[in-house]
Amino acid sequence: MSNRIKTMTQGTPGKLILAFALPLMAGNVFQQLYTVVDTMVVGKYLGVGALAALGASDWMNWMMLGIVQGFAQGFAIRMAQEFGAEKYDSLRKVIGNSGILALASSLLLVLAGQLTARPVLTLLQTPDNIMGNALLYLRIMFLGLPVVMAYNFFACILRSLGDGQTPLRAMVVASVTNIVLDLLFVMVFHWGIAGAAAATLIAQLVSGLFCLYHIRRLEILQMSAADFRMEAVLGGRLMALGFPMAFQNCIIAVGGMIVQFVVNGFGVLFIAGFTASNKLYGVLEIAATSYGYAMITYVGQNLGAGQIKRIRQGMRSALGIAVATSLVIAAVMLLFGRVILSWFISGTPEEAARTLEIAYFYLAVMSVCLPVLYILYVVRSCIQGLGNTVLPMVSGIVEFIMRTGAALLLPLAMGETGIFFAEVAAWLGADVVLVISWLAVSGKLK
Repeated sequence: MSNRIKTMTQGTPGKLILAFALPLMAGNVFQQLYTVVDTMVVGKYLGVGALAALGASDWMNWMMLGIVQGFAQGFAIRMAQEFGAEKYDSLRKVIGNSGILALASSLLLVLAGQLTARPVLTLLQTPDNIMGNALLYLRIMFLGLPVVMAYNFFACILRSLGDGQTPLRAMVVASVTNIVLDLLFVMVFHWGIAGAAAATLIAQLVSGLFCLYHIRRLEILQMSAADFRMEAVLGGRLMALGFPMAFQNCIIAVGGMIVQFVVNGFGVLFIAGFTASNKLYGVLEIAATSYGYAMITYVGQNLGAGQIKRIRQGMRSALGIAVATSLVIAAVMLLFGRVILSWFISGTPEEAARTLEIAYFYLAVMSVCLPVLYILYVVRSCIQGLGNTVLPMVSGIVEFIMRTGAALLLPLAMGETGIFFAEVAAWLGADVVLVISWLAVSGKLK
């Protein structure tokens, strides 16, 4: 067995969770790096209009990515449980059946994305002067959804076995690939926003192949043809895990689209400023998503091994670590946010100043409330690791209601700055549901 595969059923919970999460954080840093470079290249070399087009397409692109990640993470819950129970024959069957479901779902998403891209952008009242670039970017990204699914699926297999190192290495390779191709396609070949999309997809392909290479070297994952034979009962159970997580991400993204609809009514400069801060959203939640992956694996493995007491210990440790981390990140963003945001913004001095003002205000609001987001990730992932993906889905619906309601009502009372509080309202609503759900679910564990 590879020394990068680790059981989380023995040892100090806090140390295990942190040791597992740190490589994932580093991987997320590199993933965000190439997202940030995309934005910088587009904003600096293609202008505010292209940056706004990127922002206008953000939530729909995120929705498809969220659905892909939801299915992959849902399937990985069962993998972690089988690995924790040391049922390696069952683990291989789970991976084989999950692979077929992942491929089928990604192909359906390609079709759905191509059919809905223009109608959704139109429904969101995307300004005519950025519609062409926004649509082009989405069409290219949606064609590459099977590639995105492949990377996420392979990375989730490795994480479910306690391997956070290989996905990190994959992200390093992908980040370097994306940065080089971004500069080549946009600045040398002058392919515009299409070049940024192509660079991202090629980088995802490279990272997916990197993960697959390491999976094929694992002795316990030497697959046979029988492992890929679909079983109705197993397939149904996998979809029961994956579909609620995919739907949860989808409904959250729909709420984001409604926010984007409101933002689009405030003009190109406001869209550009909003987009610049949204690109840093990924940086804000880097550690949160890493703790989330860690807790799904930790809880899943310990549930499979029957270590219920360790699940509660891990929950307490993770919450303490997560809140402390969020406070550090918030302080950094409040102190250096203006400097970082200025890297994304170009235009006349008046345009740049106004865009930066909008962007920093939004960043400050999210930073101050960041502990709320980190609690959300830890609690939600613990519940998911127990195999319950329905209650987190309910929290996603509440998140949608809160985000949508705040986006539509707060600007009426506070003006355009009211839109910045929609995200925080969504986090708070989800936290209430998740904390109550955790108390109910954990109380039944024996």
